[in-house]
Amino acid sequence: MSQATDVYYDPYDVEISADPYPVFRRLRDEAPLYYNETHDFYALSRADDVEYGLSDREHFSNARSDVLEFIKAGVEFPSGIFIFEDPPLHTVHRGLIARVFTPKKMAALEPQVREYCVRSLDALAGNGGFDFVTDLGAQVPMRVMGMLLGIPENEQELVRDHAISGIATEPGKPITDMSGLSGDLFATYIDWRAEHPSDDIMTTLLKVEFEDETGTTRRLAREEILTYVNIIAAAGNETTTRLIGWMGKVLADNPNQRRVLVDDPTLAPNAIEELLRYEPPGPCIARFVVRDTEFHGQTVPAGSALLCIAAAANRDERRFPDPDRFDVRRKPGGHFTFSHGIHFCLGASLARLEGRVVLEEVLKRFPEWTVDEAAAKLTSSSTVRGWESLPVSVP
Repeated sequence: MSQATDVYYDPYDVEISADPYPVFRRLRDEAPLYYNETHDFYALSRADDVEYGLSDREHFSNARSDVLEFIKAGVEFPSGIFIFEDPPLHTVHRGLIARVFTPKKMAALEPQVREYCVRSLDALAGNGGFDFVTDLGAQVPMRVMGMLLGIPENEQELVRDHAISGIATEPGKPITDMSGLSGDLFATYIDWRAEHPSDDIMTTLLKVEFEDETGTTRRLAREEILTYVNIIAAAGNETTTRLIGWMGKVLADNPNQRRVLVDDPTLAPNAIEELLRYEPPGPCIARFVVRDTEFHGQTVPAGSALLCIAAAANRDERRFPDPDRFDVRRKPGGHFTFSHGIHFCLGASLARLEGRVVLEEVLKRFPEWTVDEAAAKLTSSSTVRGWESLPVSVP
């Protein structure tokens, strides 16, 4: 594929990742269908194209995962990883978890989420500062997911660290170790829950009866439950942690918007939605191309890997007025941070709830803070973009 531009995009390039938005703007304007020869993938950056790429199941498959490295490596996944499946398997397996993650059930968790948040923040009082990631972002989602899964508090850090290790990479390099996909860590917990049922996701998965893709009514096999639990633990920890980190950075960079929120806390839900648009923790969502598809007069051949750059589409001026401006009063909706179509993130309601509660509680205590830029550190993952450490000082 020939391109009449010298724009270059590489999801593994540390310098680009530090501030990818100038490159994303050039992609949208100069190469709306982009081809990277080095890593052999195509990329979409405009909102309309990304929406099509994420929703057209006839041309684009999720069965090889939504991670570029996994698609390129031809990784085969065990049954039950519904985020890496197409219908009818996806419909059956997602439906089991959808029973747990309804907006109503997630809303009922608010008192517990707030308790975890208050506990974390109370421990930081009088310190003159704290780390938005290690002291807060890594703590609250870990407690919430631990509670939902039924993991004892003293073992939740182990579970969190295992969950996020599967998507960590060396700077500038793709994921090569696929062992993080294994759910073996949870085997002991599953066996314990089988003997000691409780009100948590593990118990629900052990008891649920459903009709599978063959029409057979059955329960989940042990290996399937391990797979489910591993997915939930990873998805629920990493991305929400990064969302909270971006909260600290973006509001420090936009103190006028932070002041708006301090003066009017009812804008918190809107602020979280704008934060998700402005700095998505997962900037790219991949698809496997199953049929030749044309974009902008160029053909993407079947068998290709296609990267839908959500972070670029979220700042497409064709859809969002003045997209590079962070505005907590912006009309919410339309972004691709939670994907689009049948693979829209099941945990979206929970992530929004956790983000809102953390924002409300932080602003109550710390209406102002300043980031220690020299000590702040971005993550080295190719699939998640966010802060590994974000120390701040408070007046």
